Amino acid sequence: MYDIFESLAPRYDRANARISLGLEKGWKRMMVKRVLAENSGGKDILDVCCGTGDIAIALARGNPAFDVTGIDFSPAMLAQAREKGAGITNLHWVQGDVMDLPFKDESFDVVCISFGLRNTPDYRRVLREMRRILRPGGKVYCLDSFVPDNPAILPAYRLYFRHMMPVLGGGRKYRKQYTWLCQSTEQFPRRRELMKQFVRAGFTQVQSRSRMLGACVLIEGTKA
Repeated sequence: MYDIFESLAPRYDRANARISLGLEKGWKRMMVKRVLAENSGGKDILDVCCGTGDIAIALARGNPAFDVTGIDFSPAMLAQAREKGAGITNLHWVQGDVMDLPFKDESFDVVCISFGLRNTPDYRRVLREMRRILRPGGKVYCLDSFVPDNPAILPAYRLYFRHMMPVLGGGRKYRKQYTWLCQSTEQFPRRRELMKQFVRAGFTQVQSRSRMLGACVLIEGTKA
């Protein structure tokens, strides 16, 4: 998986725009608006699996009082993030393992993760780690791709994700990488099951917001 993201980093943003049919930016704005609306003042915010930095950069720009850290395991992804976020003083980047976050207990007020949880080796462990580094009352926001719950749209969904999306995202050269990303979505729990996993990890007030008939979902939870 490391090699996949290292190889995709230079073209990652453009490919995501294509495979989401231009909708990805709107989905990310939904998360950013929720975080900005529900948090004010000098909050410490962590963007887990930050990739090329879209969420972390938007939050740092959206509220200069925030102190935002983005963490990812891929140096190539972080290189893209640093370039995009150059000059933003309340923004920091860390290379690290999201399965074993290099932060002390209760270090952050907010934790975000977008389109990353499904690509981790053990999402349950990542949920526990995110809860560990949250302060009491802190919130987690998780935006990700899901297989829709509505069976009526599953044939069209699978046709697109299994056959069209890998070509749109990777072309001939990187088609295998995007086929793997499609498989990671299909192997990921459905929305309701993942919400149950949030509860089992110790989060309360777990709720969700869906887009594109459930293909994209924002899940939120609070550390009691």
